[in-house]
Amino acid sequence: MKPEILLVEPMLDVIEARLDEAYLVHRRYAANEQEAIEKAKPAIRAVVTGGGTGLSNDQIDYLPALGIIAINGVGTDKVDLVNARCRDIDVTTTPGVLTDDVADTGIALMLSVLRHVARGDRFVREGRWAKGETFPLGTSPKGKRMGILGLGQIGRALGRRAEVFGMTIGYWNRSPQSDTGWIAHSTPKELAANSDVLAVCVAANAATEGIVDADVLEALGWEGVIINVARGSVVDENALLQALKDGTIAGAGLDVFVGEPTIREEFLTSPNTVLMPHQGSATRETRIAMGELVLANLHAFFNGEKPPTTVN
Repeated sequence: MKPEILLVEPMLDVIEARLDEAYLVHRRYAANEQEAIEKAKPAIRAVVTGGGTGLSNDQIDYLPALGIIAINGVGTDKVDLVNARCRDIDVTTTPGVLTDDVADTGIALMLSVLRHVARGDRFVREGRWAKGETFPLGTSPKGKRMGILGLGQIGRALGRRAEVFGMTIGYWNRSPQSDTGWIAHSTPKELAANSDVLAVCVAANAATEGIVDADVLEALGWEGVIINVARGSVVDENALLQALKDGTIAGAGLDVFVGEPTIREEFLTSPNTVLMPHQGSATRETRIAMGELVLANLHAFFNGEKPPTTVN
């Protein structure tokens, strides 16, 4: 008999087909499966979920036989890693394979804000170019300073890309990084004060919640731009919206938000912002590679082996 697993949110069809081939998959997002899930909960030993959704402690307690939470992503802020370990539950992620796509998204957001890409698209579609209206000049990234908040794999990949555009790189990281040749700063505020573009790549946890606050934004300054490809929770959204409204900073490119996908309405009218619906890793190639890692972790677990990308 196939092992029973719980799938919290949809994955690519090709990955779900392989899950169905190997496991009896209960889909939590399917309304017609709730009764079956209730009956199956004593037998469900694995949960597959997304980084932005995770699995709460109440949901963990709901599944007495749970042994692995396989996250299709790298964010672990929506899973209590300590509680899971105390319950002898492995928590796995899909590191490495999404690094390049998320870094590319960071660069795309930066260029979109600096060169008014989204604004230009609207300008043309609304016929304003044809009417002879003036479109504002953009800002070149060449010679500018990028500050990277959180120098993990994604932060490093983003910095390497920014160097190609002629930018100099500074960073803040909770642990020293001496192998980059980039400029280290002792605090996020100091980093912001020495940056033209502040790229937020730091992992979301209790220690980093709201780490980009009003003081950091003020230090970034009226010509500065913030890019967030991490998590919405690491930025104080009240402070960010106010800074955009009063011109404390020049603009923002945001892929993540608090409470997404329902975001604060103020963002919809906030000046000089480019908004994305959490698409950092959203290419077919990367989502397949992420799914392959999920499958590998499940395979190891059900074969009595340690899942290869266990994080707790």
